[in-house]
Amino acid sequence: MGIWSCLGTSLDEVAKSLYEGKSGIVFDPERKLQGFRSGLTAKVQTPDLKAELPRSQRVYMPEPAQYAYCATRDALAQAGIGQDFLDSHEVGLLYGNDSTSKAVYESIAKIVEKKDTMLCGSGAIFQSMNSTVTMNLGVIFHLKGINLTVSGACASGSHAVGLGTLLIQNGLQDMVVCGGAQEVNMAATASFDGISAFSTREDAPERASRPFDRDRDGLVPGGGAATVILESYEHAVARGANIIAEVLGYGFSANGDHISTPNVDGPVRSLEMAIRRAGIAKADIGYVNAHATSTHVGDANEAKAIFRVFGERSVPVTSTKSQTGHEMWMAGASELVYSILMMKGGFIGGNINFENPDEDSTHLWIPERTIERNFDIFLSNSFGFGGTNSTLVVRNA
Repeated sequence: MGIWSCLGTSLDEVAKSLYEGKSGIVFDPERKLQGFRSGLTAKVQTPDLKAELPRSQRVYMPEPAQYAYCATRDALAQAGIGQDFLDSHEVGLLYGNDSTSKAVYESIAKIVEKKDTMLCGSGAIFQSMNSTVTMNLGVIFHLKGINLTVSGACASGSHAVGLGTLLIQNGLQDMVVCGGAQEVNMAATASFDGISAFSTREDAPERASRPFDRDRDGLVPGGGAATVILESYEHAVARGANIIAEVLGYGFSANGDHISTPNVDGPVRSLEMAIRRAGIAKADIGYVNAHATSTHVGDANEAKAIFRVFGERSVPVTSTKSQTGHEMWMAGASELVYSILMMKGGFIGGNINFENPDEDSTHLWIPERTIERNFDIFLSNSFGFGGTNSTLVVRNA
């Protein structure tokens, strides 16, 4: 695994932040100057890649591709996979990404200003395409298997892992690099701010993201990148890999309903499919990482779905978005990493800022502080605009 997050840029740093209930949310005054209703955002460190990659490669890499490179570099290192291995094997690549807003804006702005398309630069086309992450990673690491960007809104990263699992289960790939990336700049989130999707609790940024809390007032944008290296069990054993965890089940569904307002039936079908494909009992699941983004309707409907599947307060449920904000296209992959880190560490990070349940969240067991708890199987939800749902069930190795 590899992670580049507002909670840290290494697995150890992120695990510590999760345990301590650290928030990565800050107030950005520049957003207010530019007319944003909300100046809240996650603070993500900008990678410095000058010592690692030549300018001829960096020129093609917008913000999400830079984050994804760092996460993938670290995941490959932890997996014990060097360039010789990648050069001699057909390793696939599935990465979730659904925008490159800043790159598109900057290239168009330059053309409009200068009245000359040639002045937008040779890297503009590759930076501005949604598939920029997989294009860049595929070239940098010389990956020769499937190369595909999964564009499924806020379920993108989760779907990438699920689809990678299906490819391996069907014998089409032995190994797939999977993940999700999200840009953090203003251009990426301006339209969200324009529909009043964001919290305006600017006096206390670290308390603004409040999944499941009665007094939540909107989400907080976050981002970065997360990578997991998937491979078949036989392939992992043959190369002497240190196996971290196993994907037991992947469930998916579409709401077939409103473009932005989630329902309950769609998520329920995704959860039940993942559990069914995992071949386990619901009681075997020791933790649920909820999608809950800190919006009124979204959190309420997910709480209803989890209650319908699991019953009254039967399993610990938290949303790590209380610490990170909504990492959007990255979230499905990063929350997989967060959940595995907690599983390995024998704890569940608290759903910070959860002070007062509402009529739906009162039916769930939501720890507001970190609890010491061993669990070997968890379920992670990711839902997106357009009504796309993805659920993963993962077991400890």
